Amino acid sequence: MKDFKRWLIIMPVAAIAILWLFCLPADLFEGVPYSTVVVDRNGELLGARVADDEQWRFPPCDTVPEKFRKALLLFEDEYFYFHSGVNPFSLLRATWQNISGGHVVSGGSTITMQVIRMSRQKPRNVWQKLVEMFMATRLELTYSKDEILALYASHAPFGGNVVGIDAAMWRYLGDDGADLSWAEAATLAVLQNSPSLIHLAKNRDRLLAKRNRLLKKLFDDGELTLEEYELAIEEPLIGEPYSMPQLAPHLVDYYWFAEHGKHTVTDIDLSLQNRVMELARNHRSMLAQRGAKDLAAVVVNVKTGAVIAYCGNAESDEYREGCCVDMVRASRSSGSILKPVLYAAALQEGFILPQQLLIDVPTDFGGFSPQNYDGAFSGAVPADEALAQSLNVPIVHLLRQYGVAHFVETLRDCGFASISRSADSYGLSIALGGAEVRLIDVVKCYASMSLCYQDTTALPFFPLRDRIALHYTFEAMREVNRPDMIDRHRAVSVRNVAWKTGTSYGARDAWAVGVTPEYAVGVWVGNAAGGGVPDLTGARAAGPVLFDIFDLLPHSTWFDKPDENEGVITDVCCHSGHLASRFCNDSKPALLPRNGVKAAVCPFCREAQVSLGGDFLVTDRSEPTVTESFFVLPPIMEQYFRQSHPEYRPLPPLKNPSLAENSALQISYPTQGCVLSSVRGIDGATGQIVCKASHTNSSAELFWNLDGAYLGSTKNLHQIHIFPSPGFHRLTVVDNLGATQEVEFSIK
Repeated sequence: MKDFKRWLIIMPVAAIAILWLFCLPADLFEGVPYSTVVVDRNGELLGARVADDEQWRFPPCDTVPEKFRKALLLFEDEYFYFHSGVNPFSLLRATWQNISGGHVVSGGSTITMQVIRMSRQKPRNVWQKLVEMFMATRLELTYSKDEILALYASHAPFGGNVVGIDAAMWRYLGDDGADLSWAEAATLAVLQNSPSLIHLAKNRDRLLAKRNRLLKKLFDDGELTLEEYELAIEEPLIGEPYSMPQLAPHLVDYYWFAEHGKHTVTDIDLSLQNRVMELARNHRSMLAQRGAKDLAAVVVNVKTGAVIAYCGNAESDEYREGCCVDMVRASRSSGSILKPVLYAAALQEGFILPQQLLIDVPTDFGGFSPQNYDGAFSGAVPADEALAQSLNVPIVHLLRQYGVAHFVETLRDCGFASISRSADSYGLSIALGGAEVRLIDVVKCYASMSLCYQDTTALPFFPLRDRIALHYTFEAMREVNRPDMIDRHRAVSVRNVAWKTGTSYGARDAWAVGVTPEYAVGVWVGNAAGGGVPDLTGARAAGPVLFDIFDLLPHSTWFDKPDENEGVITDVCCHSGHLASRFCNDSKPALLPRNGVKAAVCPFCREAQVSLGGDFLVTDRSEPTVTESFFVLPPIMEQYFRQSHPEYRPLPPLKNPSLAENSALQISYPTQGCVLSSVRGIDGATGQIVCKASHTNSSAELFWNLDGAYLGSTKNLHQIHIFPSPGFHRLTVVDNLGATQEVEFSIK
């Protein structure tokens, strides 16, 4: 019987003990929505978004401002550091006050008990008070006093839709409370006890009286000197709530989606951020007069890869269509902004050499006929000049050589996540704006190129890491010389920047990106809604913004030159830029990427038999001749090349032209004057026609042209595919000795 009675006592006690041990949830405030808060690298608030329940409730803080802590404890729980969660004397005093007053005057709850009450959100009655007391003692065993105080300060209501001390300081004081005054601390301390007191039009006298009583108590307690007390009571009450800062609104929106309800510390440099935003607003105001209403800019620290300034879309005083779109992360047509990536990749893999001549003549790439910006052609142009001048035709020829699928893969490895379609869907136009990219990806790609130039081991998975290839790429970008530039002298002389511009089809997007050893900067200008802007170009619209941003940054040194042991030194032809062949009489040693030895040997220098005076090309072996070396371009390239290169020396004319009859060259299909039926594919596009020719010399090279546009060359098997539109056409074929055949045909 005694054992039974003992168990009757022990079991309830044990049950209560077990309940007490496990009464606290793992997360006291689980499910409570918080505001999205974004700060710069020093903790300065860039912006915030309201919580899902429309409350300004910042994620819990770790510390509480010292003045607010002293004011709060003196007002709310003077013996906080001396009790174990429940203060019996406070409960007795509250009971007596309530009985004496005939209504609830005080609850007697400690700060610890109030933390439990706020976390549970239960009706306030005697039973719930007992539960709060029970759980408060357990909370004291789990958390330190400072942690409990921080939990209270983070979740206490401060009037209206403001919850927590951090949100309260920004809403009522307009700052983070770093310079919190005693009057402000006292106001916030009494406000959380009666949050309904804060109102712009009523109860202000009651709030002022409560604040001043607390200030007097702080003075009596020795926390304030007489001078501090007198100044504090003269300080006016807080007024209208402040708006949250909007120092990087689009970046805050990004984190609102990506890290909803969290406190995010970014790498933003607030001083630079403010200057970039102001500069962007000024430029946008001027550009808007020309029809370009949106402007975005981003600055990346090369060494860390950190975004240190972020303007998603320059602000204006009025709402406009597209102003809420973050153009730093919006996918837009790339224009020419990807050309340096192609150039660097082709150099690194040995497809071309830095000054190798690229074809620059009117060309039809199966229905795609790119044009240079100024509509002119050079016949042949060094690859680095083609990049510096942003010529379209040579770059497309280079892309065809490199391979579209290969280039798409390279771009994805460089971080261009928006390039997600198949290579066939992009085609050769991907080099000229046929793909959509994001400004953030563009800038980070160029920042990675800069970092890899300085440390080839820094980014082991980044595809462009050859220092020699990157050296030539940046040198070409430093010499940018586009025909649409207004002030080239300023761009290249003020500071050393490797930069590139781009303009999309229809003048919808203007790009500029620049890189130094320390920084990468990108600018986009256009209309977020998609409309084009007359005369909009990357050089004229985005370029000036780019260099103005660089003027805000510390001056950078230029890249160190790579060492000879990082590449290979070999002879290249001075005329063609190719690896020198035995026929190249004029060559020079050059430092090349290691894969440069895989590049093609010069195809333009060759020997020819000429008359003793050198005036004629001789094919008759019975005549006396001398052997000379010539740099000879194919006829279609030569036609344009000679216009800007008067020093070019073509092959001398044949002494006996009859010996080089056109009969050696013959077009077998289509035939002269034939009429062909148009064959269309399932997509409605005109189908291809296979043109064929033959030559008596098995080593001859034939050059094909359709309606004046260069198609390409053939060797051995002389066939080429064309996609002619309905109507009249002229097909011309020229061999490497100048013999020509031409046929006219029609497509119906």
